[in-house]
Amino acid sequence: MSGAAKLAAYAAVLALVFGGAAVAGGAIDPDRGREETTMSSAHDTDTRAHDDTTAGATGHDDATRGADAASGGHGAGASGGSASGGHGESGAHGAHAGADAVRGLSVADGGLRVVVERPELRRGTAEQVSFRVVDERGETVRDFDVAHEQRMHLIVARRDLTGFQHLHPEQAEDGSWTAPIRLDDAGSYRLFADFTRGGEASTLAADLRVDGAADLRPLPAPAATATTDGGETVALSGADQLRAGESATLDFAIERDGEPVEVEPYLGASGHLVALRDGDLAFLHVHPSGDGVSFETAFPTAGAYRLFLQVKVDGAVRTAAFTVEVEP
Repeated sequence: MSGAAKLAAYAAVLALVFGGAAVAGGAIDPDRGREETTMSSAHDTDTRAHDDTTAGATGHDDATRGADAASGGHGAGASGGSASGGHGESGAHGAHAGADAVRGLSVADGGLRVVVERPELRRGTAEQVSFRVVDERGETVRDFDVAHEQRMHLIVARRDLTGFQHLHPEQAEDGSWTAPIRLDDAGSYRLFADFTRGGEASTLAADLRVDGAADLRPLPAPAATATTDGGETVALSGADQLRAGESATLDFAIERDGEPVEVEPYLGASGHLVALRDGDLAFLHVHPSGDGVSFETAFPTAGAYRLFLQVKVDGAVRTAAFTVEVEP
C-alpha cells in the first residue's frame, strides 16, 4: 500500500476517534459549560467564545510572549490566519506521512497524568510553571526519552488560540518540571505536556488561569501569508482545498524583503509545526515531509484549525500563525 493510501485509511479511523473526543476537550476546563451559555450571543454575532475567562488577546496576529530564552522555548509573535491541529518537525526524519491519534483532550492517558503545582498565575508577571507527570499509583515519573532534541516540550495557548508559547522546561531531581513563563492577558489557557516515554509519544493537558477579566478575540480569517515575530513573510500553500479525512501537504516559504530566507535546523529539523483545533483545542500531530519546510497530515474533522509554524532564522526562532478551514 502506498504512503498516500495508508494516510487516507488512517485518517478515516481518526475521523471517528477525533470527532468523538471533541467533547472531552472542554471537560478539562471546569468553566467550559458556563462559558458557552454566557457567550451564546457572541456566537450569534460571529464572535468566537472559547471560554468566558479566556484571555484577552492583543490579537491572534500579535507576538506570542514568554520567557522562552531562559527555558529554551519559544513564543509566537505572528500575524496572519491560523489553524488548530498538530505538532511536528519538518525534514527531521524523512517523509513520515500520516496523523497520530487524538492528543491533548484529557489530563490522563495511558496510565499517566499531568499535575500542575500552581495553575493560578498572575497577569503580566514573570512566573514559574511547575508540573509533574505521575503514574496510576500517583508516583512521579522521572524517565523520558529524548525526542526532537528535548525530553519535554511544553505548549501553552489561550482557549481563544492566542498567546501561543513553546517552552522547554527543566527537570529537577524530584522529577518535577519547571519553566519560566509570562502571560500578559487574563483568562484560561491550555497547557500541553508533550513527551515520549518507552518509545511511545504522549500529550497530556491541563488548564492554567490568569487573573483578571478576559477579552475574547475572534479567530482570524484564513490567509495565505503571515508575518513572523521577526518580520519575515511566510507563505502557506496546500491549504486552499483541505477536506476532512484526506491527506494534505502543507508547504511554507519564508522571505525577507522579497528574498528567500535560509532556515537553520531547529529541534533537529527545518521547522516545527503545532496545530490546534478551534473550540476544544485538540492537539493533532503533524509529520515532516521532504527536505523543505513541509508537513503532511490528514485533518480528521471539518472546521477551523490554528497552525503555529516555528523556524530558526539568523540564530533566532521565529513563529508565524495561520488559520485554515477544513471542509467536510
